[in-house]
Amino acid sequence: MYEWKRFEELSAAEIYEILRVRQEVFVVEQNCVYQDIDSLDQVSWHLFAQTNNGGNSVQILAYLRVVFPGHKYIEPSIGRVLTAKEARGQGSGRLLMEKAMELLKAEFPKQEVRISAQKYLEAFYSDFGFMPVSEPYDEDGIPHIEMVTAMERHAR
Repeated sequence: MYEWKRFEELSAAEIYEILRVRQEVFVVEQNCVYQDIDSLDQVSWHLFAQTNNGGNSVQILAYLRVVFPGHKYIEPSIGRVLTAKEARGQGSGRLLMEKAMELLKAEFPKQEVRISAQKYLEAFYSDFGFMPVSEPYDEDGIPHIEMVTAMERHAR
């Protein structure tokens, strides 16, 4: 089940699990020490797929956040896109991005969307109308590239 929530709507268990799975994927798996808690969660929508492990225990299987415009970039931005190891290979990342683009088109129909993508995912994001707008750069030891949605996305 995919669910959108603003920060203030998240339960303590959901916030804990979001931060846990982001740490698991971005810090531990990718062996990348960086400041994940960056004060942008409070100015974001959070999209996640979760499973209930009984009681109050939840497990996030896929996640992303949409940062409101004017906080990270002038444009709204998508970030922290992940699929937990046990849920990979099932199309969750593609479904997350489809849902994010639907929300952004509805909320900000005339604005472009900016992302800072890991370079190896450039082709994946181009499927959603993103085009590179920077040279590759190092972010926390991982090659990244800034991408912005193509204007054609807004002309439809």
